[in-house]
Amino acid sequence: MSHDIFMQRALQLAAQAEQQDEVPVGAVLVLNGAIIGEGFNQVITLNDPSAHAEAMAIRAAGQALQNYRLVDTTLYVTLEPCAMCAGLITHARVKTLVFGAADPRTGATGSAIEVVNHPSMNHKIEVISGVMADECGELLRQFFRRRR
Repeated sequence: MSHDIFMQRALQLAAQAEQQDEVPVGAVLVLNGAIIGEGFNQVITLNDPSAHAEAMAIRAAGQALQNYRLVDTTLYVTLEPCAMCAGLITHARVKTLVFGAADPRTGATGSAIEVVNHPSMNHKIEVISGVMADECGELLRQFFRRRR
């Protein structure tokens, strides 16, 4: 299965975040080949430190499915999740995490720390990294260059 289609949608959502002067990260949650939740960073817009792209997509999917357990889903996100989002992904029981750019400073799938598949976690997640990493990373690099 090609992950590029869903990662491309996540990149479109990241561009929406950037238009709102938010860090350009987008996320899409998929079940059986259909998008059931989408999100992009809105921490500034919503004055909510938890309004990361992954959280927004997971919240939308939970509402759509009327279930807090998102079993058999795949989450696509343009940037490696932070510790908060990694915990959320685990508690939601997402089956597969696909991300683009690694985050060596705060990435919680092994780049900085390991939360997603920490030995103490009872739910294990398949992690696929580096999907469209160049495109995802470049969007972030350009954003931060403009801000400096």
